[in-house]
Amino acid sequence: MQIVNCSYAAHAAGILDILNDAIVNSTAIYDYTPRAPETMVGWFDAKSKRDFPVIGAVDDSGELLGFATYGTFRTWPAYKYSVEHSVYVHKDHRGRGIGSTLMRRLIEIAKQQQYHVMLGGIDADNRGSIVLHERLGFVHAGTIRQAGFKFGRWLDLAFYQLLLETPAQPVDG
Repeated sequence: MQIVNCSYAAHAAGILDILNDAIVNSTAIYDYTPRAPETMVGWFDAKSKRDFPVIGAVDDSGELLGFATYGTFRTWPAYKYSVEHSVYVHKDHRGRGIGSTLMRRLIEIAKQQQYHVMLGGIDADNRGSIVLHERLGFVHAGTIRQAGFKFGRWLDLAFYQLLLETPAQPVDG
């Protein structure tokens, strides 16, 4: 397995496959409708414009096994040192440490980019993701009860955060 920087040309279809599976079959994404292929153009453009990473785990043949990224937590300027991340592993490759490997690399990138807080919004029933985050040092920061409704039931959204020792010299503005 190798960690790579994802590109639209090489990885958009694989990322879309993973995302759409999560939308249709899980509460990992609080969305109802699978995304169309053309949505990936804007998704990659938005990541690129803000210098947000999109990293992937690929096997020897180049197949995408999982991916991780982050983006804006909230748009007000004082949140500029906080990012909300996502990590997804293809359904056929879970339980092999791919998510941990991706997250460790994403944390390194967040430190290099001088972020201070990484946040993950996780369905409160997603024990696998919660355990993954706790093993990496994330702590429970709060739960929004009944934040979503999917599959005929209310869903609680738990937030997990990791404080980074960066930036060395934070500034207002």
